[in-house]
Amino acid sequence: MTSTHAFWLAGRQATGEDSFDVTSPWDGRLVGKVSVPTEAQVEEAVAAAHAVVDEFAATPAHVRAAALDHVSKRLAERTEEIAQLISAENGKPIKWARGEVGRAVSVFRFAAEEARRFNGGEAQRLDTDAGGQGRFALTRRFPKGVVLGIAPFNFPLNLCAHKVAPAIAVGAPIILKPAPATPLSGLILGELLAETELPAGSWSILPVANDKMPALVQDDRLPVISFTGSDKVGYAIMDSVPRKHCTLELGGNGAAVVLADFASDADLDWAATRIATFSNYQGGQSCISVQRVIADAAVYDRLLPKIVAAVEAQVTGDPSDASTDVGPLVSEDAAKRVESWVDEAVSAGAKLLAGGKRDGASYAPTVLTEVPADTTLACEEVFGPVLTVQKVDGEEAAFAAVNSSKYGLQAGVFTHNLQTAFRAHRALEVGGVIIGDVPSYRADQMPYGGAKASGVGREGVRYAMDDYTYERVLVLTGLAL
Repeated sequence: MTSTHAFWLAGRQATGEDSFDVTSPWDGRLVGKVSVPTEAQVEEAVAAAHAVVDEFAATPAHVRAAALDHVSKRLAERTEEIAQLISAENGKPIKWARGEVGRAVSVFRFAAEEARRFNGGEAQRLDTDAGGQGRFALTRRFPKGVVLGIAPFNFPLNLCAHKVAPAIAVGAPIILKPAPATPLSGLILGELLAETELPAGSWSILPVANDKMPALVQDDRLPVISFTGSDKVGYAIMDSVPRKHCTLELGGNGAAVVLADFASDADLDWAATRIATFSNYQGGQSCISVQRVIADAAVYDRLLPKIVAAVEAQVTGDPSDASTDVGPLVSEDAAKRVESWVDEAVSAGAKLLAGGKRDGASYAPTVLTEVPADTTLACEEVFGPVLTVQKVDGEEAAFAAVNSSKYGLQAGVFTHNLQTAFRAHRALEVGGVIIGDVPSYRADQMPYGGAKASGVGREGVRYAMDDYTYERVLVLTGLAL
């Protein structure tokens, strides 16, 4: 008999009147039952968070840092248990799930470090003009208020961590909504936070149904929204609350550019291996997975067979097996959508070089060339293990191809030329340019976010802390400077 997982309401466990099942996308088995908060319990959580805004903002830095350090250490201690849970509810291969737990360990550690040095203040003497004689300014940052964090299914622990840890670091109460498909990993954070001395009301983790979210989004007591998900939903949120502060980490159409100077056999082997791995890791369900390869004509004919061979070498199957590289997508419906996009592209003239087959929620690692520019696969984020390869003539054409997408999250550029790297940084309309590697590289302390339809604002612990706060200046008068 599977017990029902409680949610976390103002720092304590609670259950509602209803529950829902969390099942494995790999074999359909029941992973857990999760209790759903009632409308009254959601209101209680919001009211508690709003009531503790001033108290939490005034909490000493060492208290917040100690809580963050505690969560980091406890995640590390429970790595295997939590990784098994991520793999079970998400379908993520266990080796990638272990890596996700390790990243969350770092996120909370980074946040603890930032909490200790945050808000040291910027001092500025104002007597640079006569009207400022005897005046001195001190600028500090203060929380904007309660954060509503809305997390996706693809990194069910680490992307919850990227909402929760920066909020605690700055002393902003947070209400976290984990994804309905993968709530168990987010609820684990509640177990660890409950072991700390953070004020009651400073955090809640509520597995609220998606159709109940508009009321929370509209609530004036939640002035900051941090959302990770699709561009359609993200921009609908922003449009509905134009006076709130929204950080949106949305979709991508990640491009890996392989330029003519990246031409040795070792270079192309490295590029092919990285491209194959990171077009398929997490089942391709990452905003910065490799969806497009843009290869210079000088290397295209040698690179393409290497990519196909490396993709076909990806081990697919049971996500609990340590040798598995590619598991199922989050649901059979997700796999059917990917299947339909590939079928549409092939019908329009694309050449299928590998994969292209679905088995339930699993979709085989797939490579296509000559994909027409007006197909869904070319224009949208596939969020599956599918890779397209395109031939171009020269750097300028390659960069233009990257920028042809409506998305602009990250791009990878395989080159040895430092001048080319700086030109790419200047020319590419993306939030991050990765030189010598795929666009899928992310360090959790670096600024992370996109341009164009890929969102607004930045994650990465310190950058999210800035997003959750605003500057307030203090001017002292009558001083002998």
